[in-house]
Amino acid sequence: MTTRSTRSPRRRTVVALAVVLAVLAGFIVRLVDIQVVNADDHIKDSLDVAFAGQQTLYGTRGAIVDENGQTLAGSILRYDCQLSPLLITQIDAQVLEGESDDPLWADVSDDVAEITGQTPEEVRAIVGDALADNPESEYAKLKNGVSTEQFRALADLGVPYITCNSHPARAYPDGAVAGNLVGFLGSDGAPQESLELSQNDCLAATNGTRTYEKGKDGVVIPGTEVETPATDGGTLQLTINRDLQWYLQQLIAEQTQNMAAQHGAVLVYEVKTGKVRAAAEYPTVDPNNVDATEVKDRTSEMFLGRFEPGSTFKALTAATVIDAGGQTKDSTVVASSEEFFADGARVRDAFKHPAYTYTLTGVLIDSSNAGISKFSEKVDRQTRADYFQRFGIGQGTASGYPNEQIGVVHPVDQWGTQTAYNTSFGQGVETTMPELARAYGTIVNGGVRMPLQIIESCTKADGTVVEPEVDEPERVLNESTSAQMREMLENVFLQAPYAKTVAIPGYRVGGKTGTGEKSDGNGGYKRGVYYTTMVGFAPAEDPEYVVVVTLDEPTKVTSSAANATAFQKAMTQVLKTYRVMPSTTSPELLPKFG
Repeated sequence: MTTRSTRSPRRRTVVALAVVLAVLAGFIVRLVDIQVVNADDHIKDSLDVAFAGQQTLYGTRGAIVDENGQTLAGSILRYDCQLSPLLITQIDAQVLEGESDDPLWADVSDDVAEITGQTPEEVRAIVGDALADNPESEYAKLKNGVSTEQFRALADLGVPYITCNSHPARAYPDGAVAGNLVGFLGSDGAPQESLELSQNDCLAATNGTRTYEKGKDGVVIPGTEVETPATDGGTLQLTINRDLQWYLQQLIAEQTQNMAAQHGAVLVYEVKTGKVRAAAEYPTVDPNNVDATEVKDRTSEMFLGRFEPGSTFKALTAATVIDAGGQTKDSTVVASSEEFFADGARVRDAFKHPAYTYTLTGVLIDSSNAGISKFSEKVDRQTRADYFQRFGIGQGTASGYPNEQIGVVHPVDQWGTQTAYNTSFGQGVETTMPELARAYGTIVNGGVRMPLQIIESCTKADGTVVEPEVDEPERVLNESTSAQMREMLENVFLQAPYAKTVAIPGYRVGGKTGTGEKSDGNGGYKRGVYYTTMVGFAPAEDPEYVVVVTLDEPTKVTSSAANATAFQKAMTQVLKTYRVMPSTTSPELLPKFG
């Protein structure tokens, strides 16, 4: 039986529930009105007091690595940090009024300065100047390019008015190692030199963006964010070996200074592949500290310079007359220390001697200008010029180094009689270290010219591997010619005055020296000033590596003997690095005279 006393609580419950449902319905109606019925009007109203924001999403520039994947150039994070002057004044006011336990800006600024490397006065002036311009200022640049360590130290201060945005920056973990090849970026992040510049299509990242709308209070309005992701750059792999490069840079720096030369360089060329395993120079650039290097030393003289090769060219002439002129290692000519030719041409040797019946081998051993000039007559001038070009002289190497220089072989119709003989021993022509290394590689590699490479590949961010386009190997000499040249050049290193200096215990080694004269800029040569070269290969019975050592204007020793010590040490290290097995056969001593 229902009584008044039991009906009353139920009625109150029903009434309360009805009121709640009515209020809830009102909220729902209003929500539908705001978000559905009149949504466009409300969004427009909010945008009237909102402002657009945009954030750059930085892609990471690709790394440059050596043949084993060791990093030569990579990207690290740097931070651009800013202050909110208005927030600083607000917090200081709360502290002074006893409403906050936060430290005063005057104290915090001392810690900030110690972290960033600025003076406290400089840091306080940043805020003071910003407030002087605008008492409501919410932005003042503290410092750009802050390191990760500094960023963390600033974050540890725990103050809300310092914010930092990260962005990638370039770092070269081994400093000057391969700096001449790798190059560097400018302060704006743009590539400036060498492979950083020429291979920028591989390395460059594509930045993305994040756009959004903010309300008046600075809060991002939901649903307004649009993001275009960044794309990272690719990884550029070089053919060089980082550890070998480091060793040879120390070696050539020491040799250049010991000989008081202007410049020194060592190039290591892998005979069977054409790949450059080291390209060391002194002076060179440290990409981490470019300003410490003179402008002329910030690139690679090895790839951008050319020189008269001197007597190293006698090997090219010898190979030509064997291959196209019917000569052999034992063929002979009679030559004294001074020979006169048609049309008044005259050729002298570096030392006086009577008329010798030189073998072609002997001409190379004694480095006789007169002897090689007589042998050069066994082929016509055009044939000799053609062979120079087939060896790659004057053709460049398409290595990938930007603006690579090429040698010069003048057209034969421009050769006078004197020039025709001079070119046989490396005067009146010019070449580069890469061209010369490849030419010797051709001579000892069974006569096959390989394309010279310093770039192995580019691996894109999506994993795609792009290898450089290179020329096909080309046969230049017959195998029998190459075999004879290996024997002859080995005998040069066995019988020359510097034989003991270049000998490597356990290995058969061959090669040739050259002392090139330098132009005085007026159509003549400088007196007593030379560009010295030593080029050699090992093991002589089955060559795997060619090493070229050059010195520009050595003054302690002005002949190519100045290069001998560096060559021996360089080749020894190359053989160790690549674990080349020692020779198991003995060389045959060839006669100098017929």
